[in-house]
Amino acid sequence: MRTEPFAPDDLTRDDFLGGAARLWQPKDGYRAGVDPVLLAASIPATPGQTVLELGCGGGAALACLGTRVPGITCTGVEMQPAYADLAQRNLNDNGLTGTVHCADLSALPAAVKSERFDHVIANPPYFEDFRAVAPRSQDRAVSRSGALPLSKWVSVASKRLKPGGVATFIQRADRLPELMSAFFATLGALELWPIHPRTHRPARLVLLRGRKNRRAAFVSHPPLVLHRGEIHETDGDSYTETITTVLRSPKSLPFPAQSHAQSRSS
Repeated sequence: MRTEPFAPDDLTRDDFLGGAARLWQPKDGYRAGVDPVLLAASIPATPGQTVLELGCGGGAALACLGTRVPGITCTGVEMQPAYADLAQRNLNDNGLTGTVHCADLSALPAAVKSERFDHVIANPPYFEDFRAVAPRSQDRAVSRSGALPLSKWVSVASKRLKPGGVATFIQRADRLPELMSAFFATLGALELWPIHPRTHRPARLVLLRGRKNRRAAFVSHPPLVLHRGEIHETDGDSYTETITTVLRSPKSLPFPAQSHAQSRSS
């Protein structure tokens, strides 16, 4: 748990989305990678809407989403005080409208509990406490492993959504059964988008989306492939054209087109 604020020398300021967003990040601690950028790019937000991120870390997903969709209002919840402060700084320094609250998901502040959001997004810790391999940095360990089950994350997300609002999570593929079970309990119109490192390799991550008070048949979309080729052959990132565009510019990564004409209010 990181409580002490980061000193200036503890931080770097890094370009995201080709420099459209610039984020302060700790040199030693949790540093945002591809996952929050993909999550942010997949959110179908429009100007004027509200977005809540549960466990926002240093605010990478919110900052990338707010940069891509000007006019949204961002709200973050982060349990580590130093990272909550950093996320607020990143929103402010990128000229975005939003507030980050330092709080645990089990005890949300009144300002969050009194509001309903158009979108709730989350990149929950990828490991349960008993499965996690502790990294060197304790605050990074908190970001990688957590005590709360995924069902709690999804329950909180569902309660904070407006009717028809959208919850989108990114998570490890091996935890998909647990995540889908939690989504089915509280959300409808589920859509799964597996993320494969390469064409012939198993999915390592998934994007899962559900809507509050909506019903439609479950849809599993064709995979999103991160890298070209079957193996890493040369220096460089080797990302596909689609992924390169999303990582280096404020472009959207919409879920594959799917008609929800049969969706209806429950």
